[in-house]
Amino acid sequence: MAIINRGFGGRRGTSDPRLPPGQTLVDDWPVLTAGPTPDISTDEWSFTITTEAGVQHRWDWTTLHDAGAEDIVTDIHCVTHWSRLGMSWRGVSVDRLFEDVETSCDFVMVRTHDGYTTNVPLDDLLEGQAWIATEADGEPLTAEHGGPARLLVPHLYFWKSAKWVAEMRMMPTDEPGFWEQNGYHLRGDPWREERYW
Repeated sequence: MAIINRGFGGRRGTSDPRLPPGQTLVDDWPVLTAGPTPDISTDEWSFTITTEAGVQHRWDWTTLHDAGAEDIVTDIHCVTHWSRLGMSWRGVSVDRLFEDVETSCDFVMVRTHDGYTTNVPLDDLLEGQAWIATEADGEPLTAEHGGPARLLVPHLYFWKSAKWVAEMRMMPTDEPGFWEQNGYHLRGDPWREERYW
């Protein structure tokens, strides 16, 4: 898979306390993609949570928004050393989507519409820590940034915030996704610099 990276122009040496170690502050939003960008319309987009028992909870574009979107302002940090601070988002809290989900599993495999996967502990998705985001900077998400909807888990490195999110499948044990199989850390906490195994 080819990795597409337009690069970024950042500022090193900032002493902003919101910047994790090893990160460079940027004002733009660099595009990094592990493959071609899919074109998914809101009419064909869907999202599913699948439990270990095979029970599926499914949302289309309308029912996702019916769950209640909220505004979020947060910092994001990419494993490739850039960070953007105070970024505005709009999305539906993952907490709302798990309200009727019965599971005893502690881990989730996130799958996207283009087949990408990443593993996330369930504890990192609940209690106001993650969203299915549909807007950024006051505009609908473009395809290159994961539109029409992406996962947003801002307290972890940004590869965990999977673009074009399609499913969360419950797992009893932690298993690596795409980048994790290729040497990235299983969790990805930027404050601990959990970049690689």
